[in-house]
Amino acid sequence: MSDFVFDAERQRRIGLPEAIFCAGKTPEQIAAVIGLAEAAGTPLLLTRLDAGVFARLPAELRMRLDHDALSATAYFGEPPPLARPPRIAVVTAGTSDLPAAVEAARTLRFHGEDTLRVADVGVAGLWRLLARVEELRALPVVIVAAGMDAALPSVVAGLVPGAVIGVPTSVGYGVAAGGRTALHAMLASCAPGLVVVNIDNGYGAACAALRVLGTSRPE
Repeated sequence: MSDFVFDAERQRRIGLPEAIFCAGKTPEQIAAVIGLAEAAGTPLLLTRLDAGVFARLPAELRMRLDHDALSATAYFGEPPPLARPPRIAVVTAGTSDLPAAVEAARTLRFHGEDTLRVADVGVAGLWRLLARVEELRALPVVIVAAGMDAALPSVVAGLVPGAVIGVPTSVGYGVAAGGRTALHAMLASCAPGLVVVNIDNGYGAACAALRVLGTSRPE
């Protein structure tokens, strides 16, 4: 595939291997990229590999992929074993935010990090968050995915001492505007130090968490 150059040295440079963004790629292109990873002897994380495109991959290749339809992620090759208890929480305001949250959790698992998952603790029922807050306070990094008014990341950032990474999601009616309202709300947060990634970018949030922890080290 002459129009794709596989970045086999990314792990050596920045400590994070190349991941393949599958949206917009044909099944043939995706299969070719996986072939390049196999030739380089490296496992591969695929993101935005939706179920329809996955179903069109060759059957023998589908059998070699660990595909998760909810997050549209796949692993080619085995993730490293888990060496420690979770250091990162992945929190969602509602279950509709799970695709971005699971993308973050699956990305972290691919890099050998387990996660504490806390779902459906949005501020409309604040008691749900308060019941789990001590667990979150014990961890150095908390990723929070929220759509609609996206109040949850600000609330979490006002309650826990660790790094908080907000993921605005494209969930919500009307003026939620496909996640732009959530993005603006997080960027305008009064909670000091809240870090924000792009809309629905669970992968980016996970990579930021790895950098915060210092586990994304060059070889």
